[in-house]
Amino acid sequence: MSLLNRTVTTLRDFDWWLLLVSLGLTTVGLAAIYSVDLSRGESLTYFPTQITALVLGILVLFIAGSMHVSLYQASAVFVYGIGFLLLVLVLFLGEEIRGTTGWFRFGGFSFQPAEFAKVALILFLGWWIQKHRRRFDRWQFVFTSGLSMALFAGLIVLQPDIGSAFILGSLWFGMLLLTGTKKRYIAILLGLVVITVIFAWFFVFKGYQKERLFTFLDPERDPLGAGYNVTQSIIAVGAGQLTGRGLGFGSQSQLHFLPEAQTDFIFSVIAEELGFIGVAIVFTLYAILIYRLVRIALRSREDFGSYVVLGIAVLFCTHLLINVGGAIGLLPLTGVTLPFLSYGGSSLLMNFLLIGVAESIARASVTIHTQVEDV
Repeated sequence: MSLLNRTVTTLRDFDWWLLLVSLGLTTVGLAAIYSVDLSRGESLTYFPTQITALVLGILVLFIAGSMHVSLYQASAVFVYGIGFLLLVLVLFLGEEIRGTTGWFRFGGFSFQPAEFAKVALILFLGWWIQKHRRRFDRWQFVFTSGLSMALFAGLIVLQPDIGSAFILGSLWFGMLLLTGTKKRYIAILLGLVVITVIFAWFFVFKGYQKERLFTFLDPERDPLGAGYNVTQSIIAVGAGQLTGRGLGFGSQSQLHFLPEAQTDFIFSVIAEELGFIGVAIVFTLYAILIYRLVRIALRSREDFGSYVVLGIAVLFCTHLLINVGGAIGLLPLTGVTLPFLSYGGSSLLMNFLLIGVAESIARASVTIHTQVEDV
């Protein structure tokens, strides 16, 4: 088969709904980031960088989607090792941004290994689940899979980046639930989580991280200090009403009442400037995204493919719940990004990589179904 025919076949087997929804969410994010950029002067800072990340992300998506799923399964342990190495190196060679040593700086670009660690953990857990051949009732499976997560999470906590570490823990726990692990193991794990949180409170969490929790419990405790961000975010969300104030006309974002509006509070910007209608469109796009991922997982004939795609869905859902929950005051602020919407080259690039992996698994499923039909 010629290169052209292979390319046409690859593109034909893509889940185009999944791709289009990802691009739709990114477009909404770009509009919000552009609006935030407008408020910071004549020169754009965030928007050009995000456009660059988008172009690279689309390229990565098509390359990843054209690979056969067996390549991901065969390289899962190697990718995990690369993720571990990067997390170690960033502690010594990384750049500190807002109190967290979690970025490598390359000229005008930066890369966050914690984002790559999420991809590596999903692939590794998918490989580990496949290796155990549905013997998920064993305690050894729970312990070893948890250890693989804990190694990553522990290194990320040292940066410190509690939000990303929590995401990894939630990802592992979500995939564990999907395997049907015994309830008594789940109860034991929840007990260990409580003990870990208590230990972290006294020996790991820094003052500002504790203050975030106090603020979540009582936003009025320090309305002009620690509670300021959440209060302004809630005001922005409520101010949008039905149709929003229009792009570039949100007072909370344009007048800089919202700190880190392009990342942590991008949802608040969208809610204020595009209103309930804009928020409804965003949630609809996310719903379609998750639906397409679950559909691919159900159609996959191998545990590796199914659980990798389910892991991607769990990751996106966790990010969505934590970011939006923090923006509207239902959850503590953790600095977790909103997939495809928040500013951040590393995050956007890895999100498109994950979509590419899902496309690869979707293609494999289509090929199998076609072969069965031919027989």
